[in-house]
Amino acid sequence: MATGSTPLQSFLGGIGLALPVHTLLMLNGSVFGIAGFLHRAVKGGMEDAASVLGLLLGGIVVGAIEGPGPQMSEASSSTMIASGVLVGLGTKLSNGCTSGHMICGLSRLSPRSIVATATFFITGVLTTHVLHSSRLIAAGPADYTLGDHGTTFMIGSSVSMLSALVVQYLLSPPDSVDMPKIYDETYSHRRIVTSFLTAVSFSLALRLSNLTSPQRVLSFLILPFNSSFDPSLAFLAVGALPLASALYRKWGRGLCPKTSAKVDWRLVTGAAVFGVGWGMEGICPGPGLVNFGRALATSSNIQPLAIWLVSVLVGGLL
Repeated sequence: MATGSTPLQSFLGGIGLALPVHTLLMLNGSVFGIAGFLHRAVKGGMEDAASVLGLLLGGIVVGAIEGPGPQMSEASSSTMIASGVLVGLGTKLSNGCTSGHMICGLSRLSPRSIVATATFFITGVLTTHVLHSSRLIAAGPADYTLGDHGTTFMIGSSVSMLSALVVQYLLSPPDSVDMPKIYDETYSHRRIVTSFLTAVSFSLALRLSNLTSPQRVLSFLILPFNSSFDPSLAFLAVGALPLASALYRKWGRGLCPKTSAKVDWRLVTGAAVFGVGWGMEGICPGPGLVNFGRALATSSNIQPLAIWLVSVLVGGLL
């Protein structure tokens, strides 16, 4: 079925992505990097597991509202495995994906993220052209509405994010409490709940942006010279990056955990590998988790998404 671009949905979805990204940074001092959530959750990271569960729950909510998600491309299991392994390995080597590098990193003007984003975009475009240039359907007329459920997703995303702020207040120990153990336990629980709620918020904004549609991603990576080109993800970037950057410069400086600023072969190689995996199926970790939650809610597309996600985890362990 032909699909047109969704400028308004994608732009507002981009704004919705920037807000939980900043909220997690402000409340937990953590970068919203979904590939990192997955890789650390497998190794027992509780906050990361909470973020993964939040993304899955958001997908379940989307499934309950909209029904089955977009159909996967007609890829074999071996192709899904290859894509997943490359995404997992690439994000491990480059220490980031579209959320960590493109949204969080570019908003901070991180040199590593600028290089990584440019690299995985180039290899993603090349891979899409090699594998999908003759398979994608021509783009239809643009849709300038919020869609059937856009308002619902905006409200749900906002409520989840505001809930994280309320939890921050409710679980803050009173000034009279001077017992370190109680404080430490409360602080840990608060961070876990914050991770979960910001992930739910992010997942609903992600659906609104349409980054959860593999076909839209591939239709963006095919670039304007193809009749299938869909610029929706450019509107996502216009919504997300200026706001995320402004919030970071106003309130987020000094809160990001210190990481290496070195641009080396590991970063470039990892980003290139990730881009190939991304271009193969049009899926990266965030949309993969949200779509899997949606698949669980609707009992559709479970097998290919499960294969892909397990492959991502395997790739991250290599």
